[in-house]
Amino acid sequence: MKLKYILLFLFIACFTTACNTDDADDTQQEVNEVEGVLKVQEISNNTHTIELYNKEGVFKTGYNSIRLRIKDNTTNMYVENATVSWKPIMQMPSMQHSSPYSTIEKSIGTNTVYQGFIVYQMTNTDGSGWSLTIDYAIDGTDYTATDAIHVLQNEKQHVTSFMGNDAVRYVLALVEPESPIIGVNTLKVALFRMESMMTFSEVEDYTISLDPRMPGMGNHSSPNNTDLSYSFVDKLYHGDLSLTMTGYWVLNLKLMNTLDEILKGETVTEDNPQSSLYLELEF
Repeated sequence: MKLKYILLFLFIACFTTACNTDDADDTQQEVNEVEGVLKVQEISNNTHTIELYNKEGVFKTGYNSIRLRIKDNTTNMYVENATVSWKPIMQMPSMQHSSPYSTIEKSIGTNTVYQGFIVYQMTNTDGSGWSLTIDYAIDGTDYTATDAIHVLQNEKQHVTSFMGNDAVRYVLALVEPESPIIGVNTLKVALFRMESMMTFSEVEDYTISLDPRMPGMGNHSSPNNTDLSYSFVDKLYHGDLSLTMTGYWVLNLKLMNTLDEILKGETVTEDNPQSSLYLELEF
């Protein structure tokens, strides 16, 4: 009899444990694949709603890293197998133009998130003027969605468009540091050549010299900076930026081609306190 009760007790205990485990699995929350980013806006058509995200929750002039998801309007499920491309357009009074932008790829470690970047080189004072068209294919069917987007003017110059001494128009944009620190920061910038009003190409293997200065502090510089060189890994220009204190910094730059010919920018001297090619930081 004792053995029968012992076996019955063990059976009940095992059954209860199994049920509790199943309940825990059922109540486990789904993974949030857009954790750490904020929704900027949605672009919709009759079939899908495309959600656009970045870290700040707004688009600004400069380099914008963007994530997106495509939601089926009927099922409210997010699409996992789309092929996506996009094109930003700025409408001017008498013409229109695009801007530098990337291809779109699936974000690593996610099922429903796609990512890329767009560089907005300008905007209207009220943030208007830009639209974004997203073309995508799902299971062999093509779709498109277009809407106006709001692009704010960045308080500091994080992007500049200029004509080089080679009669080529370039766009230069700050990518990192996103959150500068006192010390040596990794500086990354993106450089593009304007091929036409709608086409921009990445510029490879040039050199960008760096001379950071603090105009409000006697225009002093800092030690341990390095010039920027091109990386074929992420297609950006990398250098070391030394910031010795908080405040407003001007990153004076000179752009050199593969022959070391200066295409834009000047050396900072007492008589020339700032290069014509520069970016800004304040922290």
